[in-house]
Amino acid sequence: MRVVLVGGSGFIGKKLIDRLLQAHCELTVLSRTPNKVKNSFRAVHAELWDTKTNNALHDVLDGADAVINLTGESIASKRWTRMQKQRILSSRMESTQALIGAMKQMKRKPAVLLNASAVGYYGHVPEGEVTETRAKGNGFLADVCAVWEAEALKAQDFGIRVVLLRTGIVINKTGGALQKLLLPFRLFLGGPLGSGAQWFPWIHLQDEVSGILFAMENEHMSGPVNLAAPESVRMSEFCKVLGGILHRPSWIKVPSRALHLVLGEMAGPLLLEGQNMIPQKLIASGFKFQFPKLEDALKDLLSEEVYETEF
Repeated sequence: MRVVLVGGSGFIGKKLIDRLLQAHCELTVLSRTPNKVKNSFRAVHAELWDTKTNNALHDVLDGADAVINLTGESIASKRWTRMQKQRILSSRMESTQALIGAMKQMKRKPAVLLNASAVGYYGHVPEGEVTETRAKGNGFLADVCAVWEAEALKAQDFGIRVVLLRTGIVINKTGGALQKLLLPFRLFLGGPLGSGAQWFPWIHLQDEVSGILFAMENEHMSGPVNLAAPESVRMSEFCKVLGGILHRPSWIKVPSRALHLVLGEMAGPLLLEGQNMIPQKLIASGFKFQFPKLEDALKDLLSEEVYETEF
């Protein structure tokens, strides 16, 4: 299978590259930093792309069986100023528009486009399960996801299967939310953010990547696909399990007001709000989670750290 991956420098992209190579896929990565990709993965063909223009995209995409688009400005790297919010939106729209424009002109089009999205599509949902049939929520992230998904879905007009990867909070020791939470726990200062009552729709990195590949290979899967573990928990429960594994307390709460003062608008949707997101399509399609339970997932990721605390 020939696969084109757009954006592979993040921890999800790197793991996905590794798994695609293990599956003996012919892989091309489009990146703003192709040399970094080549240095990490010798077997990958990496090309420079500014994520805006579709110049030369036709040649790269020609003959591809699948395109996976993960590119986009990080939503958590900088405070949400008006300019940063525009970067978050435009980086996603411009790259997807360029890909769709190039695919439209091709005689042999990819069979499937897997386009990144996020749990933020649903907005804040304090109670009740959230499956793929849930309507769009409110807020900046919901708006971004909605217009981003609408752009990707245009590929359906010319016969391409489109999968919208609504990803939850991917946990991995070397990046993302878990890495940020570890430091206060190591210092015996761990605990929930805000009230702790908000849902925390997590997924182990291994299952995130496996879910993407499953959706790519499953010809009957299209539209939104929730990528989250079947066992969703609230923030307080996540911290309790994390503290138990690390043999650290988990009762020191970080006040909501403090988070808003430090992070501004992004504190709410990223840290203080959540959704009980259920991966209904994956479950119904027979996908097997390697880590369906939070305790098992954290033990796998933190096995070395647990060993150090016990001896």
